Amino acid sequence: MAAFNLTPSDPSSFILMGIPGLEAAHVWISIPFAIFYIIGLLGNFMLLFVVGKEQTLHKPMYLLLCMLALTDIGTTTSIMPKALFIFWFNLNIITVGGCLTQMFFLHAVSIMHSAVLMAMAFDRYVAICRPLRYTTILTNTRIAILGLVGLIRSVLLALPLPLFLTRQPFCPNHIISHTHCEHIAVVKLSCADTTVNRTYGLMMAFVVMGSDLTLIALSYSLITRAVLRISSRKAHQKALNTCTAHICVMLTSYSSVLFTILTHRFGQGIAPHVHIILADLFFLVPPMLNPIIYGVKTKELRDKVGKYTCRR
Repeated sequence: MAAFNLTPSDPSSFILMGIPGLEAAHVWISIPFAIFYIIGLLGNFMLLFVVGKEQTLHKPMYLLLCMLALTDIGTTTSIMPKALFIFWFNLNIITVGGCLTQMFFLHAVSIMHSAVLMAMAFDRYVAICRPLRYTTILTNTRIAILGLVGLIRSVLLALPLPLFLTRQPFCPNHIISHTHCEHIAVVKLSCADTTVNRTYGLMMAFVVMGSDLTLIALSYSLITRAVLRISSRKAHQKALNTCTAHICVMLTSYSSVLFTILTHRFGQGIAPHVHIILADLFFLVPPMLNPIIYGVKTKELRDKVGKYTCRR
């Protein structure tokens, strides 16, 4: 607690409170958080290992899955190690530079995650609507270029968030009521006008999600139209099954992002500890479920994972 009393006067650091009001339960809350984090890491690293080892999986769809796994690892690792240190050891001090760095990586990886989901929707569109041209339209090189473009977009859009804050004076009370440096939570510590910060953060979120979701919706509308034209019921079912995993991943990912954005800005009626716990779970649960969803729904991947996990 000595660090807690000293730090508010230190202009070079912030205090992350963890989950205010539930400090006594931090250790118990950390148990499911740590379990979800470890399961997510194991699942995503297993996916990366299997795709890397198996030449037959060096295809656009699986390269996109690897990108998704990397963004899932990046998202959880941006926040969970520090959160667990807060829960276990009360190490709640974070430098201003460390806080802004964490904010940048969390938002950049989240934007990249959205770009990967958009690319996966396009992949499903080509696979179903242009199957004969799939291998010529989507090559591994083009997937790599898409990934690079998505990465550049993520960096360019996320970088202004911490840069704007470096120009802001912060109030003496440097306490962040959260487990990580969420943008709006840090903006609230500023003593100056934060209109630009708030406006850019909100516009960035809705522009990224709006553009990506619009393109995803367009892809699926074209997929739906193509599927409805299929006369064979078996082919109809097979086409729909190829999209099931992606739809499940999209629902878990975008619903969590929308909840976090909207409740931070408009959810004054939600108890702070409820918001923080749900926000952390929304960062933990989708990365844990994504490799499981694709492992269950994709037979080729499931068989290859079984090849390594079921060895005697």
